[in-house]
Amino acid sequence: MRYVAAYCLAALGGKTASAKDIEKILDSVGVDCDADEAKKVVSELEGKDLKAVIAEGMVKLGSMPAGGGGGAPAAGGAAPAAAAAEEKKPEKVEEPEEESDDDMGSSTFSGFFSSAAAAAG
Repeated sequence: MRYVAAYCLAALGGKTASAKDIEKILDSVGVDCDADEAKKVVSELEGKDLKAVIAEGMVKLGSMPAGGGGGAPAAGGAAPAAAAAEEKKPEKVEEPEEESDDDMGSSTFSGFFSSAAAAAG
């Protein structure tokens, strides 16, 4: 794909792209260029109108099923990703607040304790 993209960039410059042009573009962004791959792209697109090739590709993309049904996840793909995401989350442990015995009258168990005391006494 990078070779085709480099070819398109060279063609946008207004000239017929060569394997050297592709190599120069890829080298400028720090990507190694395989000369055979660059020559293959040039030979496949040689003599073709780039705009027509792109338009034809867009028609093909438009007829491709795009999914959207929400199938089952790929085996082994989701679980490791979820596990990795969980590992990255810092655990925030909340310490429960300690209640003193002095505060028994306002606790949620105050009704229980007062009815138990009344029953015992």
